[in-house]
Amino acid sequence: MPGETELSELISHMRPMLDPEPYVFCTFEARAPGDLAQYEPIGLFSETEGTTAILPVERARELGLADAEWYRRITLTVHSSLEAVGLTAAVSAALAEKAIPANVVAAYFHDHVFVPAERAQDALEVLRDLAGGE
Repeated sequence: MPGETELSELISHMRPMLDPEPYVFCTFEARAPGDLAQYEPIGLFSETEGTTAILPVERARELGLADAEWYRRITLTVHSSLEAVGLTAAVSAALAEKAIPANVVAAYFHDHVFVPAERAQDALEVLRDLAGGE
């Protein structure tokens, strides 16, 4: 099922939703991604230096990693095509104007923006304003 590619449609139809769960970004040296499945990561990425996992804080605590910075996930809830151009840039620019750091993860159906937990409500407001208010 192809997603939307038109930037104006993507922005006007996105309905940012804030996940109540906090997450941490963790890195593991020489761990196979499958070894981390028990910690229920919502994202994994293998890099030369190690495996990055996005873990729920409660699971990170089990590994002694919950002292890392906490992030909240905002899902844009518009089905963007993996070939769409400009959505990440528009979202990042809007958040940058308010000095809100953003880590964007593009998945098959939606884009997810991870922001520092203490700025989550500010980021949600910025993204709703970008979409035309809600």
